[in-house]
Amino acid sequence: MKIVVASDIHGSAWACRKLLEAFDREGAGRLLLLGDILYHGPRNDLPREYAPKEVLAMLNAIKKELFCVRGNCDTEVDQMVLEFPILADYAVLPLADRLIYATHGHHFSPQHFPPFCDGDVLLYGHTHIWQAGSVGGHICLNPGSVAIPKGGNPPTYGVLEEETFSVRTMDGAVLGQTALGQQGVRGSKEERI
Repeated sequence: MKIVVASDIHGSAWACRKLLEAFDREGAGRLLLLGDILYHGPRNDLPREYAPKEVLAMLNAIKKELFCVRGNCDTEVDQMVLEFPILADYAVLPLADRLIYATHGHHFSPQHFPPFCDGDVLLYGHTHIWQAGSVGGHICLNPGSVAIPKGGNPPTYGVLEEETFSVRTMDGAVLGQTALGQQGVRGSKEERI
């Protein structure tokens, strides 16, 4: 199944609309949100078209196609208005003979890996900087941020399809990708693409 992966909407109605356009264009079966959905956070400036009520309406309309993990800016109050679960700290997705550990990134990250086996994949957000490569012999994937990208990057999202993860601009242009096969992990150099 093709999955669109996004992180750090931070209440931006503009970013949410662009993400939903990308989701439709990609023809994906699910949209995985890696947290920080409604609130912009105390360390961020207000994102473009900050309108959390518009974001929750857009996402509630596609609730059956969503699955989410909680970001450091997501709260129980947010869960009261969202009609899909957002309070799980992580999700584990099977991929062939290994697992994808999806989390926001404020607890587990390339600097603090979760307890997983060789070949498992870390999929996280939080940094607002996209990544598709390996760190410490583990594949680490980050779709960047759709609303408040950092490091000079444009707004981005990810696509997980079969054994490939790609990072794309909001118009669908591929910025980078990595194969998730076992051979891509063993003996690979640490890199940030």
